[in-house]
Order: sequence, then structure tokens, then C-alpha cells
Amino acid sequence: MEVFFYIVPSIMIAMVLAGIAAIVRKALRINQAWNGPTAEGRCLRMFTTTSGGSSVTTTLHHVYEFTTHDGRAVRFEEENGPATVLEGDITTVWYVPDRPERATAQAPARGRLMAGTGCALMFLGAFAAALVAFMVQFSLHF
Repeated sequence: MEVFFYIVPSIMIAMVLAGIAAIVRKALRINQAWNGPTAEGRCLRMFTTTSGGSSVTTTLHHVYEFTTHDGRAVRFEEENGPATVLEGDITTVWYVPDRPERATAQAPARGRLMAGTGCALMFLGAFAAALVAFMVQFSLHF
């Protein structure tokens, strides 16, 4: 029965580490795009998705299309874009030349990206530390 108090927190720590990796990957992807060239893009579609049960969360999605400097047409979808961008609007797109499908239409805001990423990492790190402390306390008392 005691093994239950090690397995469940370990699984939760693994999920926290996966979340940390996803947050860091997304921040690096956006930062790489901001360092790349820009192109004129068009918003092709705008839609929302909802998730959750008693507490519903709505996410705004945009589908953009642009042409790279070497003439390739690229279409990508981005979550949580500005609600002021509507279908048919022209916007600036930042992209990585090697992987233009990893483009972003979010205007560069490195400080905001760092602050948001840092806060999320601190929260998840504190949660993981609390789980480790729980497991240590459990092993010392039982």
C-alpha cells in the first residue's frame, strides 16, 4: 500500500516534466520565428474551440497563409491570437526559413514571452518540488 504514495506522485512529476518541456519548446519555437524573416500573411479563417466541463475554456484559433521569400505557399494555424484579426485581414508573419510551418503572427514581445514562460516554469517547478517533499516526508514518517 505504501508504494501507492510513491507511484502516484512519480506519475504526476513525469506529467509536470512533460509540461515543462512543452512550454520551453513553444517559447523557443516562437523566439526562433521572431528572429527570422517576415512575410505578408492573410487570415483565412478564425474559429473558437471550447473545452472543460463545469468551467468552460474558450480558445481562439486563426488560420493564416503566406508566401515565403523563395516562393513557397505556407498555411498554419495559431492559437490565442488577437481577437481583432478577422478573416481576410492582412498581417505580418514571422517564420523560420528552414521550417516555415512554424510561423507566428504574434508580434514580437520577448519580455512578455520570457515572463509568461518563467511564471509557468516557476509554478510547475514548485508543484514538482512539493511532490518530492511529500514523498520524502512520507518515507521519513512511515
